[in-house]
Amino acid sequence: MFAWWHRVRDGTLKRSTFRSYMTPIRRDVERLLAAGSQCGVAKTEGTCREILKRREALWTFVQVEGVEPTNNTAERSIRPGVQWRKTGFGTQSQAGSRFVETLMTVVATLKQQNRNVLDYLTTAHEAALCGAPAPSLLPKPDQKS
Repeated sequence: MFAWWHRVRDGTLKRSTFRSYMTPIRRDVERLLAAGSQCGVAKTEGTCREILKRREALWTFVQVEGVEPTNNTAERSIRPGVQWRKTGFGTQSQAGSRFVETLMTVVATLKQQNRNVLDYLTTAHEAALCGAPAPSLLPKPDQKS
């Protein structure tokens, strides 16, 4: 998979070909996750079920240009959040922790895409007030991150 991915990234393999190569791999991974979700080991079952709940997101890199198959870039971009957590006084609740983690991830994603954080947050809040979905954090098709 990664050999193919590197070829897609460097332009020596068409994304459409990559998608077709990934179809049986996706099927096999999801089959193994389904088996793992019923393997008799509670922790493994739970992990496999959680991954299966997000199966579409797991394969976003196959469909969407600009999305990487690993979280290496994401890990580097959220480093400030990790440092803040280790040196700050933390939060007072689980909900507060989730809020900080989500906001820091959104900020890092937008910075990576050279998008305006305040514009995005304003649009997201306006959408929430209207009951509409939040704007996408995926890169725009014509945008390189």
